Amino acid sequence: MNQPDHIHCISVVPIFDSLNDEERLEIAQIASSRSFLKGETIYQAGDEAGTLYVLYTGRVKLYRLSYSGKEQVARIIGPGDFMGELTLFSSLPLSDFAQATENCIMCVLKGAQLKEIMSRYPAIAFKVMDELSRRLEAAENRIEVISLSSVNQRLAQALLELANTSATIKLELSKGDFASQLGMSQETLSRRLSAWQEEGIIEQRGHRVIIVKDYDRLEDELYRD
Repeated sequence: MNQPDHIHCISVVPIFDSLNDEERLEIAQIASSRSFLKGETIYQAGDEAGTLYVLYTGRVKLYRLSYSGKEQVARIIGPGDFMGELTLFSSLPLSDFAQATENCIMCVLKGAQLKEIMSRYPAIAFKVMDELSRRLEAAENRIEVISLSSVNQRLAQALLELANTSATIKLELSKGDFASQLGMSQETLSRRLSAWQEEGIIEQRGHRVIIVKDYDRLEDELYRD
């Protein structure tokens, strides 16, 4: 895979938007490029902390494993997003796993050097903290939905959110990972989707395309126990 010029890699990250070209170049100088093939592990729970990973191309799955080995997908990140940010403010080891779901190119920034730059450009630190707050809120909302909502309600809400701008949904992750993200098994997800397809609420095309055909009936599922 062709490696990006580091300044281009940094330019796609929103947390660096407030910097001028000279300041971005300073950050680019502490970055290195790494490539990962689809299915490759980028880091795993227990690894040493202190690195910020910026995704330039591809997609990455972040997940955790239970004691029994069950996988819980936390989120999927795409180009311009970053991970490992919690370790910039903590000496604890990493607590999740990161796996490439597509071939990826990343810019890797060492935390100690990045924190030194943050001390000179506090706007970066504030933007990272703002993003952390957003992610914490999203995680708390997800926990609330999984804890208090039925399978039907969780799936209906997820489909309605994904279909917000278009009736045709193209999943960015496998159905197994989608199910894990919603706190259900893949078998449960498949049964529910098949039932809704028979009822004319949705239509499935291939493994990752779902078309919402009846928004009203899908919204009705939000209010069923």
